[in-house]
Amino acid sequence: MVQQDRRVRRTRRGLQEALFALIFEKGYDRVTVQDVLDRADVGRSTFYTHFRDKEALLLAAFDALSEDLRGELGAVASDPARPAEALFRFAYERQPAFRALCGKQGGEVVQRHLRRMLTELLMAQLCLGKPVVPAEVVVEFCTSTTLGLLGWAVDNGFPHDAAWLAAAYRRLVEPGVRAVLRPA
Repeated sequence: MVQQDRRVRRTRRGLQEALFALIFEKGYDRVTVQDVLDRADVGRSTFYTHFRDKEALLLAAFDALSEDLRGELGAVASDPARPAEALFRFAYERQPAFRALCGKQGGEVVQRHLRRMLTELLMAQLCLGKPVVPAEVVVEFCTSTTLGLLGWAVDNGFPHDAAWLAAAYRRLVEPGVRAVLRPA
């Protein structure tokens, strides 16, 4: 039974890696299931045993990453800059996956899920106080800035490390967020 589980994991990982490489080469929208099959060297029935379609494969790849990411994001203190710092570090350490999933070539599916994850985390943090500006606006600002900076880094091949990205984020966001947050 363990051997079968290993084969399943190896097949799924191979399909995900093939998808990452193809997305990076030609963009998510232009990748077909047949492209993935050819790259991963598996048959159509094998693919459909594991995944419903190309989007299910993409989401499975993202889910595997996001489970680890949620653990890191959940461990940070209730400071609006901390989730961004954790995300930049996480992405920097997993550049190939993030280039495929979060860059210009990655498509909108992953962006929506990543946005939702960050929004939920930040809303939970910001509900601790009473911001001068509605929490939803502050969260949207922080989330958009985080994803914009991450997208820029991904699309430019991570020209700076995670510490630089975190410092840039703090310089961009911190003054505005501090101005609208006030103690409960």
